[in-house]
Amino acid sequence: MSFVTQSNDLILDGNDSTEFENFWHSNNNNLEYTVTKDTKIVSFAYQVPGVDPLACLQKLNHNNTLHFYWENCSKQEAVAAWGITKSNYTESSSRFSVAQDFIEECFQQIIRKGDNNLGIGKPSVFCSFTFFKDIESSPPFKSGTLFLPRFQAVKKNKNCCFIVNFPILKNQQESQIVEKIKQELDNTNWAGLKEINIDKGNSLLSTDREQHQDSNYFKSVVTSALDEIALDKLSKIVIAHTTEIKSAQPFKIVESLSNLRQLHPDCYIFSTSNGEGQYFIGASPERLISVQNRQLVTDALAGSAPRGANNTEALHLANLLLKNRKEKREHKAVSDFMMDRLRSVGLKPQQLPLQLLKLSNIQHLWTPIYAHLPADIEPLEIVALLHPTPAVAGVSTEIACEKIRHYEKFDRSLYAAPLGWVDYEGNGEFIVGIRSALIDGDRARLYAGAGIVSGSNPNKEFAEVQLKLQSLLKALV
Repeated sequence: MSFVTQSNDLILDGNDSTEFENFWHSNNNNLEYTVTKDTKIVSFAYQVPGVDPLACLQKLNHNNTLHFYWENCSKQEAVAAWGITKSNYTESSSRFSVAQDFIEECFQQIIRKGDNNLGIGKPSVFCSFTFFKDIESSPPFKSGTLFLPRFQAVKKNKNCCFIVNFPILKNQQESQIVEKIKQELDNTNWAGLKEINIDKGNSLLSTDREQHQDSNYFKSVVTSALDEIALDKLSKIVIAHTTEIKSAQPFKIVESLSNLRQLHPDCYIFSTSNGEGQYFIGASPERLISVQNRQLVTDALAGSAPRGANNTEALHLANLLLKNRKEKREHKAVSDFMMDRLRSVGLKPQQLPLQLLKLSNIQHLWTPIYAHLPADIEPLEIVALLHPTPAVAGVSTEIACEKIRHYEKFDRSLYAAPLGWVDYEGNGEFIVGIRSALIDGDRARLYAGAGIVSGSNPNKEFAEVQLKLQSLLKALV
């Protein structure tokens, strides 16, 4: 007996084969159409020896389908998800509530099997949203993309788990599906998934770099924004800048992610795809929200300076940053916004003292904010409440977003937008998709932004953006 895909339906073929013939290939995009809201879904958790979720994504994801990758090296956690068991795309103005409804529907359909006592063995729905809810006519990514994956590899500390989400369709027995999933996982060579394969003979890409906006345009935009600020039309705006690069061969997503996690161990390394050959990857320092056991954590992150060439210079720059009125003013706008928004729904947020978040090539002013999340408030409600923060838009948010669309001559797409997941128990984490790149074959668009407030200097802001772009460029090539 084996599972095969045929005519957009997943069926049991009735023979006595001992293998799942198309197990790793059954994440057919068309399969999702057979899964209705009444379809039960087996979610089978399986404890595995130490594997690298990135290696799982590289070696087991054979189809061009939706995927999501997420890693935080400093927390020793990573997750890779690919294939579609159930998905939804939304361009509704209420996209976050649509996403929450989809998540609840998915989890109501799930029957959990296998090693359910594993803390990390919980199925999750993965989400990505564009910066603006209304987007251009033919965007690479929809306003909201949501999917329950076919396969999910999770690692936290030294614990690893593999999760399979498989629909029970007509004429199928739950016990048969569970047995065949377990059999296939028992026969998998997990030792071959401990590390990724790297083509060492062809590790450096030849690229041509083209400025999508030249430096003079960016600086003129900053100058115009400063004029608007001087007239009290707004107090802050974040201006993004892009660089377009073309490679002699297609970019290698997995190897780029591997480079990013080595270069930026203190950031969230991420990748998501649209199932049509385009990818959005990056190394973001900014967590939008984290919810664990109803405890909410969010970060006010704004105001930055280089790290310096050595420890002495780094300490000097850190002290200057902590005393810099312009940077502190920019930071306070973000923390005040987030505290006010959380209070507006009845939460009682508490913030820690201002501190520094020190990354490999840059350091930021950072204020962690905590709150207890009541049972009647879901993670995506907080995402909707906070996005976009002044850290990626400006103050006031509405006017800043209007000006951003006027100044920026490109589509932000997923840049500076929420990317993340919600699990079966209502835990979740979303980051802000900054320090990122849109990859399409042999072309890449790199994004970075700078917060403009009174006192900003166009030349310094351009230098800051280039510093952020450089780290991405290094990872890609």
